[in-house]
Amino acid sequence: MRGRERIRERCPVESRGKLGRMSGEDWLEVRRAVAAGQTQEEAARAAGVNERTLQRLLRRAGGIRRPALVRSTLRLSVAEREEVSRGVQAGESLRAIARRLGRAASTISREVGRAGKGREGYRAWLGEAAAARASRRPKQTKLLAQPQLRQEVERRLLRCWSPQQIAATLKRDFAHQPQMHVSHETIYRSLYVQTRGSLRKELAAYLRTGRPQRRPRGRASVLSGQLPGRVMLSERPPEAESRAVPGHWEGDLLVGKQGKSAIGTLVERRSRYVMLLHLPEGRTAPHVREALTHQLGQLPDALRRTLTWDQGKEMAEHVRFTIDTDVQVYFCDPHSPWQRGSNENTNGLLRQYFPKGMDLSGLSRAQLDTVALQLNTRPRQTLDWRTPAEVFAQSVAMTG
Repeated sequence: MRGRERIRERCPVESRGKLGRMSGEDWLEVRRAVAAGQTQEEAARAAGVNERTLQRLLRRAGGIRRPALVRSTLRLSVAEREEVSRGVQAGESLRAIARRLGRAASTISREVGRAGKGREGYRAWLGEAAAARASRRPKQTKLLAQPQLRQEVERRLLRCWSPQQIAATLKRDFAHQPQMHVSHETIYRSLYVQTRGSLRKELAAYLRTGRPQRRPRGRASVLSGQLPGRVMLSERPPEAESRAVPGHWEGDLLVGKQGKSAIGTLVERRSRYVMLLHLPEGRTAPHVREALTHQLGQLPDALRRTLTWDQGKEMAEHVRFTIDTDVQVYFCDPHSPWQRGSNENTNGLLRQYFPKGMDLSGLSRAQLDTVALQLNTRPRQTLDWRTPAEVFAQSVAMTG
């Protein structure tokens, strides 16, 4: 009871505020909640007072003492650091020291390296000081601490590269400069988390989704229809499934505002190379057939083997297309867009340039070629961070 009485004595209110009376017991609970790590907003809500009122009361009371920090058992203690110091001075190996302490060898290695003076210069107090510096919060983010790195990340974001592409290519382009390496998660957090916003907020618009926060993506709908003479995907040659041989394509339409305009998309399965079909006169079956025939007709025979499409009515003239180009068309099962995975992924990328609800009828051939060039010069993880243009050019050279 004495403790409660002392706390009541320090409680700065026993009067009425906007939300009513706050008793000594309430004040005790607030102190416990804040000391336990709850936010002031949560503590105020539990006590039935306004957050600003609680902040004013805390100022009058001189704040609340936080509990003493308890060192995690995962961290080295001062005694263990002294053992490490004695061990390295005696010439023991780091593995031997680790075995004696019951720690991983990597833990001891990091400990000695963190002090910055090597084995001979390691001392327990240096290790303790280095650990204390590393534990301070908040920390400055790497993108804030490295202006050159931040500029490189921003430059690549402006080219519509994904954070994963940026992280991988930075490791390749600056292989011997670890200060220029950053994880894709760090880039995402810098864009989405306000407290870690070391990148300009407007750069989030250059991400594929363009959204200001993360959100699950839905799948595009699939047109379906009964097409006479269609050959199903199950009959497609195994070489197309394995992606080992170039020349197997996946295709679809990217539909514009109210379904009144569209562009065609073609993706080569092995290289992920993209070609866009210009459909200024609409997406009827004759127009789609003519655009496909013209686009694929520019390729060597070895690079136009098969075409996989969904069962949309725009492919009603697929038989004539096959006769004109000698490219067999294979159709996916209804409502199975994952059977054209490369094309579905590409259509998701294209929505960054052509968002849903956009009128696509006014796009020129040059505009489509510019977008295709950007996609084809993006590094891809599935290609070991090479670009589709590089892999496709290699295939063209092989056919020559």
